[in-house]
Amino acid sequence: MPDKIHTKYLLSEDEMPRAWYNILPDLPRPLPPVLHPATRRPVGPDDLAPLFPMALIMQEVSQERYIEIPGPVREVYAQWRPSPLFRARRLEKALDTPARIYYKYEGVSPVGSHKPNTAVAQVYYNKLEGTRKISTETGAGQWGSSLAMAGAFFGVEIEVFMVKVSYQQKPYRRLMMETFGATVHASPTNLTDAGRAILAQDPNSPGSLGIAISEAVEVAVKNPDVKYSLGSVLNHVLLHQTIIGEEALLQMQKADDYPDVVIGCVGGGSNMAGLVLPFVRERLSKGLPTRFLAAEPTACPSMTKGIYAYDFGDTVGMTPLVKMHTLGHDFMPPGIHAGGLRYHGMAPIMSLLHEDGIIEAQAYHQNSVFDAAVQFARAEGIVPAPESAHAIRAAINEALEAREAGQERVILFNLSGHGHFDMAAYEAYFAGRLEDYDYPAEAVLEAQQRMPQVDESALA
Repeated sequence: MPDKIHTKYLLSEDEMPRAWYNILPDLPRPLPPVLHPATRRPVGPDDLAPLFPMALIMQEVSQERYIEIPGPVREVYAQWRPSPLFRARRLEKALDTPARIYYKYEGVSPVGSHKPNTAVAQVYYNKLEGTRKISTETGAGQWGSSLAMAGAFFGVEIEVFMVKVSYQQKPYRRLMMETFGATVHASPTNLTDAGRAILAQDPNSPGSLGIAISEAVEVAVKNPDVKYSLGSVLNHVLLHQTIIGEEALLQMQKADDYPDVVIGCVGGGSNMAGLVLPFVRERLSKGLPTRFLAAEPTACPSMTKGIYAYDFGDTVGMTPLVKMHTLGHDFMPPGIHAGGLRYHGMAPIMSLLHEDGIIEAQAYHQNSVFDAAVQFARAEGIVPAPESAHAIRAAINEALEAREAGQERVILFNLSGHGHFDMAAYEAYFAGRLEDYDYPAEAVLEAQQRMPQVDESALA
């Protein structure tokens, strides 16, 4: 076994970053404006006030490069942050590669994923502005668990609409949310107009993140003392996650190394953004050749097959329109086990960086992803979440390419969560019951016909 000091790179609590990094002022070009769903005109703060507290609305559009992390949020972070950076020496040996592989492990948080980095911040700002209850959606349950925990910490009620197929596949995630005091529904439900409309079309609908978002947004819009919270996609969510990358930069300095390629799995984009955006800053400001690789499922390939266009963030069309890589807001994903990656769109920041060639993207079949997950677990001793395993697949492929080329390559990826609540997925994998699915390109073309039409020339 390798010497521990050469395997794990820790920061002291005093070295925890004191500010989140906001990439908006450093983007190659400004993000296209967010549009009102009815008027198709750019929204202002008052348009978003029914959904979010003003502090988060201001962070959404802020041009301040660094935003200080409030003391009460840092106090909660200190329960697990800084999270460790590991050198995957046993995996390197198993792959017989000259590459050096590092991973930032976010599974050390109380709920086992990166999601509390923004959940704690969002509930804190809501509490300051008097929010009684927050409604939200969740796919695999990591986000719902994180918001439920934060709600317990700050005394805010949490209501969660959990995608039905995940509700059925991952009962222990639901129980974790309920343990923290949250109310959890299998979406679509009969509790909202949006849910009833979906069930009228398909009583056996497995649900989707887009549908769950519609239900959660409806609850917030109809109740003045309720706000809505999103676990990915939006600028302020990506902002809060950048503590991951800021820590990783300091830890790579301790390791006296620097990545050639930085990798993350992508659903809505938050965990990858959290790791890569500080490194993107370094690349853009210093002219570094660092590559950035987004790993997504072939069953939900918003970056590799989606189009860059204005679309709704939800299925029914209640949310503002954002320009992003999208498969179409009424996209109904197959029930793959990487529930956190079953979303039709991609964060506008990540979409713009991909459109401008700064971020690459690759899609992977789920059996290949689980092959990588098992190989990683047997080498490194951590059972990864199915979502995170997409990044592992990409990292292993990079390491094998380095071996074939006989070249050194430094690989850094975000291990965004553990898979302790996902063992049913591993059981299905070992039993040979997982199906590989390619989302057909023609389905994207069909979805385009149902997407909102926006005259972007009128926005200039």
